[in-house]
Amino acid sequence: MKILVINGSPKREKSDTMHITRAFLDGMKEAAPQDIYIIHTIDQHIEYCTGCFSCMHNGGTCIHNDDMKAILEEILDSDLLLFNFPLYCYGMPASLKALMDRTLPLSSMAMQKVGDRYEHVGQADFSHLKYLMICGCGFPNSRKNFEPAVMQFKLSFPCNHTIITVPESPMMNAPEAAVVTAPRLELIKQAGRQYAEKGEIEPALLAEITSPMIPEEQYAAIVNGGM
Repeated sequence: MKILVINGSPKREKSDTMHITRAFLDGMKEAAPQDIYIIHTIDQHIEYCTGCFSCMHNGGTCIHNDDMKAILEEILDSDLLLFNFPLYCYGMPASLKALMDRTLPLSSMAMQKVGDRYEHVGQADFSHLKYLMICGCGFPNSRKNFEPAVMQFKLSFPCNHTIITVPESPMMNAPEAAVVTAPRLELIKQAGRQYAEKGEIEPALLAEITSPMIPEEQYAAIVNGGM
């Protein structure tokens, strides 16, 4: 499988969520060989979309001459898009949002009704793509934190999507927390194996992965004590 990892964290490889993503990819590689290419959005030259819609009228050509042309080619040449990012203001970091906005050339102005909503008709064939979101946050709970990012991802990629949200993710970068993060990373690796083998993750395993690693009150006390 050809996997394009789109890392939205400004911390690049040192990102808390990259620890999670690497464990997931390790699990996938245990199941079968994988062709993995990583893009750090913070290092890409991606201009902001101006909403001129030129790309939607002229066959997908954008007015900006930057790195997005090559990125769009990588997207269409991949089998799985793995979006890795920390939660910023209940959404994605700016550099990743800029990339998402600039995928507009894949769509045309024409629209069609799909189920109970309207969608733009594609200018390119991306029906083969699968989508995976791995998102971490610094709060100790998942409730009322990830919902906006999850909904945006589901609306952007209504088919073939899988979502992993991990609270307390800063502990992934804390060596002293290995007693709880190491077992969680093993579960995430297991999820990667399942995904590579079956194309999905068992709900019970996903629920365990997305639960707090330590009690919420204890995590909050640790964070507040270190301020």
